[in-house]
Amino acid sequence: MLIEIRKLKLNLGTHAVLRDINLTLEKGHIYGLLGPNGAGKSTTISVITGLRSPTDGSVRVLGLDPVADSLQLHSRIGVLAEQAGFYEWMSAGDYLRWVASLYKIQPDQAEIAQLLSRVGLEGQSPAPIATYSRGMRQRLGLARALINQPELLILDEPTNGLDPRGRREIHDVLLDLSVNHGVGILLCTHLLDDVERLCTRIGIIAEGRTLLEGSIADLLSAQRAAVRYRLRVESGDITQRIPDDITLLARAGDWWHVEIASHVEPASAWRKLLDAGIQIDEIHREGGGLEELYLSVTEAKEVSR
Repeated sequence: MLIEIRKLKLNLGTHAVLRDINLTLEKGHIYGLLGPNGAGKSTTISVITGLRSPTDGSVRVLGLDPVADSLQLHSRIGVLAEQAGFYEWMSAGDYLRWVASLYKIQPDQAEIAQLLSRVGLEGQSPAPIATYSRGMRQRLGLARALINQPELLILDEPTNGLDPRGRREIHDVLLDLSVNHGVGILLCTHLLDDVERLCTRIGIIAEGRTLLEGSIADLLSAQRAAVRYRLRVESGDITQRIPDDITLLARAGDWWHVEIASHVEPASAWRKLLDAGIQIDEIHREGGGLEELYLSVTEAKEVSR
């Protein structure tokens, strides 16, 4: 287990910042840490990296105590903070060589060029970092996190400032690291698209507590909410023939927007439509999934205050 956190609590003075955090990440997996602003995500990362000592609970990272074994831990992990600072007068190549020296590593020019190319910064090495866009700085921050070939990557909003193509390129890098190199990745982000594409496991936290944790597939199966679909049918007006457990939401030409109750299997719903003489040409899922799960869990927390 790369990260194992049980019943983590952290008080700052008299204020309880983390009240009950639980998190497990295995080798070769990508874990999405989700939650609204102020939920405790960044504070949890600060505990994992040994920057803050927990008040109570158990925290093991690569089998180590993040505070007591800080030097040993940091030689084996890579971190990209949400606000990454650089020595802006340096070139990317010079900066990465300087970072490498902190790990007692001496990469040659070809290795630096390969790392810059890996994160999409090929050809940028001679330019000073001061000229870099926000997206380029994110790429350089990821290169910095990879300089020591870490076993564990901790990334806070790694695709900030990137256009869709850039996001996809970084996704490909992270998937390659996890699938082909066994690197574990803790991904803290607000972008549910990133989580759905990358993560096998998630934790949803709010007000310093873990509300839900597990594999995405298991959580979606256990927390099934009503799911929305868009159907194209050949049967004209179908409003009088819709079964009770399918709700019509809207119509746009030949397309009908419907919602299926959480207790109904979609295949069963489509069979009922066919039995009612409604011929379905196309079916597209529109809602539900991770976004629905996230909103239902966090909104329920707000209501329960």
